[in-house]
Amino acid sequence: MMREDGINVGRFKVRKLMSELNLISKQPGSHVYKKATVERPGIPNVLDREFTVSAPNEIWCGDITYVWAQGRWHYVAAVIDLFTRRVVGWAFSSKPDADLVVKALDMAYEQRGRPQNVLFHSDQGSQYGSRCFR
Repeated sequence: MMREDGINVGRFKVRKLMSELNLISKQPGSHVYKKATVERPGIPNVLDREFTVSAPNEIWCGDITYVWAQGRWHYVAAVIDLFTRRVVGWAFSSKPDADLVVKALDMAYEQRGRPQNVLFHSDQGSQYGSRCFR
Protein backbone atom coordinates (compact mmCIF):
# COMPACT_ATOMS: atom_id res chain seq x y z
CA MET A 1 0.00 0.00 0.00
CA MET A 2 2.84 2.38 0.76
CA ARG A 3 4.46 1.68 -2.61
CA GLU A 4 1.16 2.50 -4.33
CA ASP A 5 1.34 5.90 -2.60
CA GLY A 6 4.86 6.43 -3.99
CA ILE A 7 6.67 5.71 -0.72
CA ASN A 8 9.82 3.60 -0.97
CA VAL A 9 9.61 0.85 1.60
CA GLY A 10 11.86 -2.07 2.48
CA ARG A 11 12.34 -4.38 5.43
CA PHE A 12 14.31 -1.84 7.47
CA LYS A 13 11.67 0.87 7.00
CA VAL A 14 8.95 -1.61 7.95
CA ARG A 15 10.95 -2.70 11.02
CA LYS A 16 11.31 0.94 12.13
CA LEU A 17 7.61 1.69 11.60
CA MET A 18 6.57 -1.46 13.43
CA SER A 19 8.90 -0.59 16.32
CA GLU A 20 7.39 2.89 16.58
CA LEU A 21 3.91 1.34 16.75
CA ASN A 22 5.01 -1.41 19.18
CA LEU A 23 4.06 -4.10 16.65
CA ILE A 24 5.77 -7.49 16.76
CA SER A 25 6.07 -9.91 13.85
CA LYS A 26 5.43 -13.48 14.93
CA GLN A 27 6.36 -16.16 12.43
CA PRO A 28 6.59 -19.93 12.65
CA GLY A 29 10.05 -21.43 12.92
CA SER A 30 11.86 -22.45 9.78
CA HIS A 31 10.62 -25.55 8.08
CA VAL A 32 12.44 -27.56 5.48
CA TYR A 33 10.03 -29.09 3.01
CA LYS A 34 11.01 -32.52 1.85
CA LYS A 35 10.03 -33.89 -1.51
CA ALA A 36 8.14 -37.10 -0.95
CA THR A 37 10.06 -40.15 -2.07
CA VAL A 38 6.89 -42.25 -2.17
CA GLU A 39 3.44 -41.08 -3.20
CA ARG A 40 0.52 -41.79 -0.94
CA PRO A 41 -1.17 -45.00 -1.99
CA GLY A 42 -4.23 -44.23 -4.05
CA ILE A 43 -3.30 -40.54 -4.53
CA PRO A 44 -0.97 -40.31 -7.53
CA ASN A 45 0.76 -37.04 -8.45
CA VAL A 46 -1.13 -36.44 -11.70
CA LEU A 47 -0.04 -32.79 -12.06
CA ASP A 48 3.68 -33.60 -11.69
CA ARG A 49 4.69 -29.90 -11.52
CA GLU A 50 3.13 -29.03 -14.91
CA PHE A 51 1.63 -25.72 -13.80
CA THR A 52 0.73 -24.35 -17.24
CA VAL A 53 -3.04 -24.39 -17.69
CA SER A 54 -5.08 -23.40 -20.77
CA ALA A 55 -8.46 -22.48 -19.21
CA PRO A 56 -10.14 -21.67 -15.89
CA ASN A 57 -11.46 -24.48 -13.70
CA GLU A 58 -9.09 -27.11 -15.11
CA ILE A 59 -6.67 -27.32 -12.18
CA TRP A 60 -7.05 -26.03 -8.64
CA CYS A 61 -4.37 -26.18 -5.96
CA GLY A 62 -4.84 -26.04 -2.21
CA ASP A 63 -2.67 -25.40 0.80
CA ILE A 64 -2.83 -24.28 4.43
CA THR A 65 -0.97 -21.38 6.03
CA TYR A 66 -0.62 -20.20 9.61
CA VAL A 67 -1.59 -16.78 11.00
CA TRP A 68 -0.58 -15.55 14.48
CA ALA A 69 -3.47 -13.53 15.93
CA GLN A 70 -4.77 -12.81 19.42
CA GLY A 71 -1.88 -14.71 21.02
CA ARG A 72 -2.33 -18.00 19.17
CA TRP A 73 -2.08 -19.68 15.80
CA HIS A 74 -5.01 -19.73 13.39
CA TYR A 75 -5.14 -21.52 10.06
CA VAL A 76 -6.19 -20.46 6.57
CA ALA A 77 -6.83 -22.95 3.78
CA ALA A 78 -6.91 -21.55 0.25
CA VAL A 79 -7.86 -22.98 -3.13
CA ILE A 80 -6.24 -21.31 -6.16
CA ASP A 81 -7.23 -21.67 -9.80
CA LEU A 82 -3.94 -22.24 -11.63
CA PHE A 83 -5.18 -20.51 -14.80
CA THR A 84 -6.23 -17.23 -13.19
CA ARG A 85 -3.73 -17.51 -10.29
CA ARG A 86 -6.46 -16.25 -7.98
CA VAL A 87 -7.98 -17.60 -4.78
CA VAL A 88 -11.35 -19.13 -5.59
CA GLY A 89 -12.11 -20.53 -2.14
CA TRP A 90 -10.84 -20.16 1.40
CA ALA A 91 -11.61 -21.04 5.01
CA PHE A 92 -10.33 -19.85 8.38
CA SER A 93 -10.18 -21.97 11.56
CA SER A 94 -8.50 -22.42 14.92
CA LYS A 95 -7.63 -26.02 13.96
CA PRO A 96 -5.73 -27.27 10.89
CA ASP A 97 -8.04 -30.22 10.35
CA ALA A 98 -9.75 -31.85 7.38
CA ASP A 99 -12.91 -29.76 7.91
CA LEU A 100 -10.86 -26.64 7.17
CA VAL A 101 -9.78 -27.84 3.72
CA VAL A 102 -13.24 -29.24 2.95
CA LYS A 103 -14.80 -25.82 3.65
CA ALA A 104 -12.27 -24.10 1.36
CA LEU A 105 -12.94 -26.56 -1.47
CA ASP A 106 -16.72 -26.29 -0.98
CA MET A 107 -16.49 -22.50 -1.25
CA ALA A 108 -14.46 -22.75 -4.47
CA TYR A 109 -16.90 -25.27 -5.91
CA GLU A 110 -19.92 -23.07 -5.20
CA GLN A 111 -18.24 -19.78 -6.19
CA ARG A 112 -17.21 -21.20 -9.55
CA GLY A 113 -20.65 -22.58 -10.43
CA ARG A 114 -20.01 -26.23 -9.54
CA PRO A 115 -17.56 -27.04 -12.36
CA GLN A 116 -16.99 -30.64 -13.39
CA ASN A 117 -13.73 -32.52 -14.08
CA VAL A 118 -11.47 -30.14 -12.13
CA LEU A 119 -8.13 -31.62 -11.08
CA PHE A 120 -7.29 -30.72 -7.47
CA HIS A 121 -3.63 -30.72 -6.43
CA SER A 122 -2.17 -30.37 -2.93
CA ASP A 123 0.94 -31.26 -0.97
CA GLN A 124 -0.81 -34.49 0.09
CA GLY A 125 -0.71 -33.44 3.75
CA SER A 126 -2.80 -35.36 6.24
CA GLN A 127 -5.80 -33.05 5.81
CA TYR A 128 -5.90 -33.65 2.05
CA GLY A 129 -5.37 -37.39 2.40
CA SER A 130 -8.08 -37.76 5.04
CA ARG A 131 -11.20 -39.78 4.36
CA CYS A 132 -13.33 -36.68 5.05
CA PHE A 133 -11.63 -34.66 2.29
CA ARG A 134 -11.35 -37.44 -0.28
